[in-house]
Amino acid sequence: MTRSTAADLVARSNRLGSDPKVTNYAGGNTSAKGTDIDPVTGEPVELLWVKGSGGDLGTLTEKGLAVLRLDRMRALVEVYPGVEREDEMVAAFDYCLHGKGGAAPSIDTAMHGLVDAAHVDHLHPDAGIAIATAADGEELTTRIFGDAVVWVPWRRPGFQLGLDIAAIKAKNPQAIGTILGGHGITAWGDTSEEAERNSLWIIDTAQAYIDQHGVAEPFGGVRDGFSALPEAERRAKAAALAPTIRGLASTDKPMVGHFTDADVVLEFLASEKAPALAALGTSCPDHFLRTKVKPLILDVPAGASVEDSIARLRELHAAYRADYQAYYDAHADADSPAIRGADPLIVLVPGVGMFSYGANKQTARVAGEFYVNAINVMRGAEALSTYAPISDAEKFRIEYWALEEAKLLRAPKPKTHQGRVAFVTGAASGIGKAIATRLAAEGACVVVADLDLEKARAVAAELGSSDVAIGVAANVADAEGVQAAIDATVLAFGGVDLVVNNAGLSLSKPLLETTEKDWDLQHDVMAKGSFLVSKAAARALIAQGMGGDVIYISSKNSVFAGPNNIAYSATKADQAHQVRLLAVELGEYGVRVNGINPDGVVRGSGIFAAGWGANRAATYGVDEKDLGRFYANRTILKREVVPENVADAVYVLTGPELTRTTGLHVPVDSGVAAAFLR
Repeated sequence: MTRSTAADLVARSNRLGSDPKVTNYAGGNTSAKGTDIDPVTGEPVELLWVKGSGGDLGTLTEKGLAVLRLDRMRALVEVYPGVEREDEMVAAFDYCLHGKGGAAPSIDTAMHGLVDAAHVDHLHPDAGIAIATAADGEELTTRIFGDAVVWVPWRRPGFQLGLDIAAIKAKNPQAIGTILGGHGITAWGDTSEEAERNSLWIIDTAQAYIDQHGVAEPFGGVRDGFSALPEAERRAKAAALAPTIRGLASTDKPMVGHFTDADVVLEFLASEKAPALAALGTSCPDHFLRTKVKPLILDVPAGASVEDSIARLRELHAAYRADYQAYYDAHADADSPAIRGADPLIVLVPGVGMFSYGANKQTARVAGEFYVNAINVMRGAEALSTYAPISDAEKFRIEYWALEEAKLLRAPKPKTHQGRVAFVTGAASGIGKAIATRLAAEGACVVVADLDLEKARAVAAELGSSDVAIGVAANVADAEGVQAAIDATVLAFGGVDLVVNNAGLSLSKPLLETTEKDWDLQHDVMAKGSFLVSKAAARALIAQGMGGDVIYISSKNSVFAGPNNIAYSATKADQAHQVRLLAVELGEYGVRVNGINPDGVVRGSGIFAAGWGANRAATYGVDEKDLGRFYANRTILKREVVPENVADAVYVLTGPELTRTTGLHVPVDSGVAAAFLR
């Protein structure tokens, strides 16, 4: 029974969770009741399988289910101390677990265990929340659903809400579910199929009623001057604004960003009602826990200059922080957790789009998705009635709930580079790929920049989803191409924090065989290319005001006079001095600039595979296959250098241990005495 009940529940959950009309990411929960054999007594025992705390319906597996004994859970009703102490019941769920219990039970567990139905769904569909947040939601519920769905006045999730819904179901045997005021829906059924069918019927019926009876322009008319800019213009403006907005949103702690210019966002921002509705904030707890109680919305026309927009954003940000502090002060008491930061998580720019923020890219992206849900909710509520979210006092009770604080404290400790955005050139192979891989493993969002776009995208896909890495084309010798790559970076992740100038090539020739074309090519890619990348990135770094790192992958040859590589070594010396110059110039902005001098990186190296290895092997009179060992044997440590060794140096230089180090060159060459820095 266990396997089929749990498997059916997971399948239902995945179907519901993968449909955006049904629920948002990690929103809602589902359950099933059934029997299993108690391994201690050998007797059948009634159990509840319910989605655990923090899980996502769309990706739920059996490991994500909490498993509880129904007899013990129902017995909690007899010891329930009342709504003022209902939070204590969450800890009591631990005493109801069956065996190891699976995932941690969520606050909604009572709703599922106490309702007398074999299968229960609690969901956050936009159409359902639109009814739940309408000023006359109770009347609309009766009008739309008759007696099949019952209105439940707003109550914070918890044990008492579970008791309330259980009582409503007992009193209304004909009902298949409820509309939870300000929150969402709950539905049930005797079978898994029936529960799913009832959930979808409530959602579809609500949406059909909105479509049929809603006013044509629920957000009012279009404000003059606030319509969407043409795509190329708005994305260029978004890229110009993104670093400054990210810096504002990161005043209290560093944030990663996400940008969307979806039609639903642009249409909302162009509307007459957008400013007033945005000021009301979101209502569903899942929404405002991800988006904060309300967004920051720019109040200048779409055609305003970047400079004027930034000036106004700074003013609005200061006002937003003061307003959020006042919100906290008005509702906090002696037992409230400390304020978690007063910066906005959603920034709306009319004509351009929405910037959303979080501790990592996934959180930032999901915050934006949740605000799109909120826009849909507001549209539905305004189409039929007036949007009336729960009060700020109730929002605060959830945002600064002790149980929510405990959940945050249980989150894994962030990795060293979480919240940082890395831009690595020449990252589709060799040293660059190793650096990108290491930074992604340490929690950074990584932009794999390379002349070969397809290879860059392939490496990014190896590192993870687009929440982890993206691939972009970057001819570092072309200023427009470099700027386009940096623009793509700030639109993908909000900004940039860590730049690695790694792109390079090498031609091994003596002076008399080195042509002017050879010289120009070497210098265009490495000396000029590093300059162009650093210049474009510095604009974003300075606009953010968050400090940052620039790393140059130079070479032992920047200080060592090796034979037959005049063009290569000269351009590496150029890069090495750029490190010193930029360390001085960018230091006032908190940007550290350091270099790494590798040598003999044969294995996995794109440069060596492209002909440099054969040339150097001929120069030193060894077989190309033995070149790595040859380099190793001439070092002090007698150890071969591989790309991962260089990546380790990048990690250390950009990590938390060397925050006071700039202008440094670190040799990664196993010890070449002739290249010792003096």
